[in-house]
Amino acid sequence: MEVFYNQGVENTRLISDVERLIESLGPLPEPVAEPAFIVVSGLPGTGKSHFCGCLAERLPVVVLESDALRKALFSSPDYSSQESSRLFQACHLLIERLLKRGISLIFDATNLSERNREHFYSIAERLDVKLILVRVEAPPQVVYQRLMARGEDSQGKSDADWTVYRRMKPAVDKIRRNHYAVDTSRDITPVLDKIVRQVAR
Repeated sequence: MEVFYNQGVENTRLISDVERLIESLGPLPEPVAEPAFIVVSGLPGTGKSHFCGCLAERLPVVVLESDALRKALFSSPDYSSQESSRLFQACHLLIERLLKRGISLIFDATNLSERNREHFYSIAERLDVKLILVRVEAPPQVVYQRLMARGEDSQGKSDADWTVYRRMKPAVDKIRRNHYAVDTSRDITPVLDKIVRQVAR
């Protein structure tokens, strides 16, 4: 009996978490018949959010940025494994809800492990939506400079610093599916163009 009660409490909390995340998004783009699901992966400081912002200027999508969503859910995040598990459970359900409504989206998070990316593969297959994978990278010296500058910006959404980057670097798994690779220390326009064309196809 207690197991069912706990599951009920967890489900209620999950639905409540998703509703809070939806409220934090602001206006959503118009639904389309064939929504696109773009998953962006990369270490802190590699330029994921900049890349996603540039893509969102060219496509009618909502950007789900894990750092911003975490702070919408937890006012003082502690980045514990329990907190991350609760956040990503809510993110997975949020992604499903938006795609079912025909809302194209970009999911911007580190997404470093293939095991975690499997969740996105299965959502895309189950809902039969176009999945586009992007690996964002930059040379370590560029990342270092960006993260040092970020540390001086108290308004930033991410709290990751150079220590976090170095700790996470060994955890990067190769993406085993077709994906775009973009180095944000160079011109990102060619990759943006290719993704815009793929979404339009």
